[in-house]
Amino acid sequence: MERLFERHDKYISSVPMNYIRDFMNYVNWDARLLVIRGPKGVGKSTLLQQYVRKNFGADDRHVLYCSADTNYFTTHTLTEVADNFVKIGGKWLFIDEVHKYKGWSREIKEIYDLHHGLHVVLSGSSLIQINDGQADLSRRILIYDMPGLSMREFIRLDAGIETEPVALNDLLKSPNSYCSYIRSVCHPLEHFPKYLQYGYYPFFLEGKREYFSRVENVVNYIVDVELTKHRNLDVGNTRSVKALLQVVSLMTPYEVDISKLSKATAISRPTVLKYLSHLEEACLVRRLFTDLKTVTDLQKPDKMYLDNSNLLYTLCPKTPETGTVRETFFANQLASAGHTLEYAGYKSGDFRIDGEVVVEVGGADKGFRQLAGQQNAFVAADGIESAALGKIPLWAFGFLY
Repeated sequence: MERLFERHDKYISSVPMNYIRDFMNYVNWDARLLVIRGPKGVGKSTLLQQYVRKNFGADDRHVLYCSADTNYFTTHTLTEVADNFVKIGGKWLFIDEVHKYKGWSREIKEIYDLHHGLHVVLSGSSLIQINDGQADLSRRILIYDMPGLSMREFIRLDAGIETEPVALNDLLKSPNSYCSYIRSVCHPLEHFPKYLQYGYYPFFLEGKREYFSRVENVVNYIVDVELTKHRNLDVGNTRSVKALLQVVSLMTPYEVDISKLSKATAISRPTVLKYLSHLEEACLVRRLFTDLKTVTDLQKPDKMYLDNSNLLYTLCPKTPETGTVRETFFANQLASAGHTLEYAGYKSGDFRIDGEVVVEVGGADKGFRQLAGQQNAFVAADGIESAALGKIPLWAFGFLY
């Protein structure tokens, strides 16, 4: 245990505390068992370490942070660590990168059932399966999905400007009031292009020059390691999957042609659909359907995007199409804030949100023709600072979380 505590001290003492994401406040840390999932690079490890440093003393041995992605766990088990930790009075066990430990769910279930006074906090890939067929944790575990930075968080990190988030309903009811508040503290159109290119992953703070290479490394890791391990992607097909992502980056959202994707990547049509499903689980693409209630396995999506605009700028071999960037941003921010998105339908708007609100995304001159006859419909317009007559600045949807 002493080796683990030595590493715990190094991790916790060195984690930066100058910025803590609001996501920390959304988590019920008092739960006996919880997992924070998310794609590589969004800051899961930092969040866990910051919570420990913020809430426990430097010499407190009732808490232990460790990573399952270390050599220690090649000769020790999770249950062994938990047993020994509880024997010395341990109360809080944080296990990072738990998906890299083979058979983790069975051992976590055993830990949960044996040690009723122990709080266990896990972090792992978006692709981890809570129920692997051998250990059903679904009734025991509380699951949180951690997104990348919102535009609001990016501005706070990049420029040091503090702003309060806005609920979607409040933004739609009084858009000009909130936009006026934001304009009183910053020029949102100054920060918006930066966020679209390099604001989603927190590691932009470590160097903007290397940012796109790091995003590409995230993509390679997800495809080469996580999809092959957790979704049985054949190693020989990883290059084809990366080619698939590049083709998607070149597509306009209203042209989802699975046959074209199949031909361009030399992957069969059913396999393309299966890979797209896995890539969405991995937070690399986003599929939209006109009716989520009737979606079947391997159904062709009605619209499709890369998960966030930073991926678009990284993977697209040329300058991304402006309309695609706008819609990718909107879809990402709404989904990351916990809203359900559907395709509103041809000539009916770009997005239906939570089954109730329809939004068309476009430029400053975008009109309401496609929204004619629809109630609760809005235009999210790029290039404007103020809201008026059902038209809301596109950037304002980056302040929802």
